[in-house]
Amino acid sequence: MARRRQVYEGKAKVLFEGPEPGTYIQHFKDDATAFNAQKRGTITGKGVINNRISEYLLLRLQEIGIPTHLVRSLNMREQLVRQVEIIPVEVVVRNVIAGSLATRLGMTEGTPLPRSIVEYYYKSDKLGDPMISEEHITCFGWAEPHELDEIFSMSLRINDFMSGLFAGVGIRLVDFKLEFGRWYHDEDVRVILADEISPDTCRLWDMATDEKLDKDRFRRDLGKVVEGYQEVARRLGVLREAPTAGNGQATAAS
Repeated sequence: MARRRQVYEGKAKVLFEGPEPGTYIQHFKDDATAFNAQKRGTITGKGVINNRISEYLLLRLQEIGIPTHLVRSLNMREQLVRQVEIIPVEVVVRNVIAGSLATRLGMTEGTPLPRSIVEYYYKSDKLGDPMISEEHITCFGWAEPHELDEIFSMSLRINDFMSGLFAGVGIRLVDFKLEFGRWYHDEDVRVILADEISPDTCRLWDMATDEKLDKDRFRRDLGKVVEGYQEVARRLGVLREAPTAGNGQATAAS
């Protein structure tokens, strides 16, 4: 497919004009960032793995009725997605104390929460994505009350489904980030899931060992970053061993 005009570049993805009106091509990069891009690096092959994991998870969510921006996969690094107006709120769902929650409240990382927590953050790299309340969201018009109700409901449903899906392959879904957008279709406006779901946006721990299989391996200099991502993809069945004998490499399943 011929390269089209770039319309946006983020930390981990690039959006290009799509082949049809109202669509984008979403390209997954190998770039890695942490701490609001204060730490930068490259994880070779990450874009391919994240593309396949996110495609798989979004398709599974569509099967249970969660509307998403994914139209179809295009190749190893790209998806055709619906053009949406991104709501400037990052939604974080937490099942286990980890990351900023542990730091902010001085709690022990790895402690299961009595119930899942949904948090909201204002989507602004310049401001460091500050935590906000529902009152901030509705007061400043970032989302209408009924949209926020939909986002909250979908976030919990996504959490329930993905927690079970990952548990089935021996992975604990510790927490994860979601983004939503407004999809303008004909005369209808609908809130749908956008962005990606991958080890870049989730904390994923091995249930038996608590080994981290996500971007914390990059954040915390734990090493074997791509191997962690590959393990998640392998367990989900979107990565298979390469046919070339003796090279110890893995490749995305077609």
